Amino acid sequence: MAILKRDIGLVGLTFISVGGIIGSGWLFGPMLAVQHAGPAAILSWIIGAVAMFILAITFAEISAMLPIPGGIARVPHFSHGNIVSMAMGWTAWIGYNTTAPIEVEAMLKYLAPYAPWLHNAETGDLTGAGILVALFFMLVFVAINALGVKFFARVNAVLTWAKLAIPVGLTVLLIATRFESSNFTSPDGFAPYGVQGIMAAVSTGGVIFSFIGFRHVVDMAGEVRNPKFAIPTALILSIVLCAAIYLGLQVAFIGALDANMLRQGWAGLNFGGQGPLDAVIMSVGLVWFLSLLNVGSVIGPFGNGLVATGSNARIAMALSQNGFLPKRLQVLSAFGVPLWALALNFLIGILFLLTVPFTTVIALNGAAIVLSFAVGPIAVVCLRDLLPDHPRSIRIPAVRLTGVTAFAIATLIVYWSGWDTVWRLAIALIVGLVLLLVRFRGRLDEMDVTEALWLLPYFIGIGMISYLGQFGDGALQQIPFGWDIVLCVLFSVVIFVLAVRSALPARKFNRYIAEEEVLDPAKPVIGF
Repeated sequence: MAILKRDIGLVGLTFISVGGIIGSGWLFGPMLAVQHAGPAAILSWIIGAVAMFILAITFAEISAMLPIPGGIARVPHFSHGNIVSMAMGWTAWIGYNTTAPIEVEAMLKYLAPYAPWLHNAETGDLTGAGILVALFFMLVFVAINALGVKFFARVNAVLTWAKLAIPVGLTVLLIATRFESSNFTSPDGFAPYGVQGIMAAVSTGGVIFSFIGFRHVVDMAGEVRNPKFAIPTALILSIVLCAAIYLGLQVAFIGALDANMLRQGWAGLNFGGQGPLDAVIMSVGLVWFLSLLNVGSVIGPFGNGLVATGSNARIAMALSQNGFLPKRLQVLSAFGVPLWALALNFLIGILFLLTVPFTTVIALNGAAIVLSFAVGPIAVVCLRDLLPDHPRSIRIPAVRLTGVTAFAIATLIVYWSGWDTVWRLAIALIVGLVLLLVRFRGRLDEMDVTEALWLLPYFIGIGMISYLGQFGDGALQQIPFGWDIVLCVLFSVVIFVLAVRSALPARKFNRYIAEEEVLDPAKPVIGF
């Protein structure tokens, strides 16, 4: 088994998570949220942060106890065997492979006013020169990661400081320059669209998706110093810190709006072709800050692409350890990184960049990543039963209640992605299943089928709810809003119970653990 260098400390790991959470979304999140909820978007950010915190702490307990690379793909192997770990790892891997092309194209779109030669004026597609620039940036992501995790963490820390400083600085400047407290009650009051609007902002207004970047901590867990302390601390710190940043920026954005901007109400808030923060900055007279905003517009996607490239190499390595991808991907370079995995992912990223339309890549990215979150809440309960006496540096209180709540949140995230996203996820899973059968041909008896049977009703059920629900193009909207969420939660409870009961038997679990030697030596529990 390949052993990675544990060179990431608490600060570096926290910044990896923060760098994944604070991306380019902060440029549009404040406007999208108020369009759905009005000033009550503040509550939407709090709800979203709490929901993701509940989900994140399930991964915190597992990753602190099993600090292994590519945890999202690897942990299910020890709770439910190879088919479940393939399903979760495959979807995460597909999603991560689309991230670098997406972030590079986002960077180039922000640079378009300064370099019009990057895009075709008529179609908006990248020109030949634009493609070469995109490939160069993707290669830079690989090169920085290839120079070792310590170097990668230092570069990411510098980028993350900038990603933090710009939105925090803007928040302070807007509040100090113009803060209209009346905007929080007019027009139409604090919550003009009621509870439905608040929850719509959480789901489709981009709130919940803004926090998904915490997953990188789980993927990089195999290279963390003192993982029992650093992993849960980094997860908690990053979510709390980013929630404070998003919340502060939302408050500043609402307070800085001119009354004329709200003439058509919150749902009608529109700045034409101008970015929402650009428009607000100009309206309050902070024109000089636009150059810093443009810098942040490039740094955000660059940082996300860099972190995703590193995380995805660990996912590919984990899939190799699961027996799904070739063993060569486990080979480490002199710098202690899975160079073959980086190279493979780079080639696949090029394929997405050159052959798949940008909008399709974005949809596939969201579809492929969100499903992998479902495994944490289930695995944390299963591992409590399979390893009841093993010391844990963090123990979630009321673990079954927390687990089922987190699983419901993960299911809702998939549902909120929309039908147009869910059906693409189904295609990706079918392709993965075919590849799995090819990989295990002649030795199908090695597949952990019984432990994976719960996946079938889960995938079919979430697909049907999504098709009949309220979200995404093509959805029939037969289930009223509110009842769709209730149905998702009840469905999640049933599947959760079935999945927990489908955990590996002790004999098989002990064999997998012994083969991989993934458990750290026992240390005292510090509590939670």
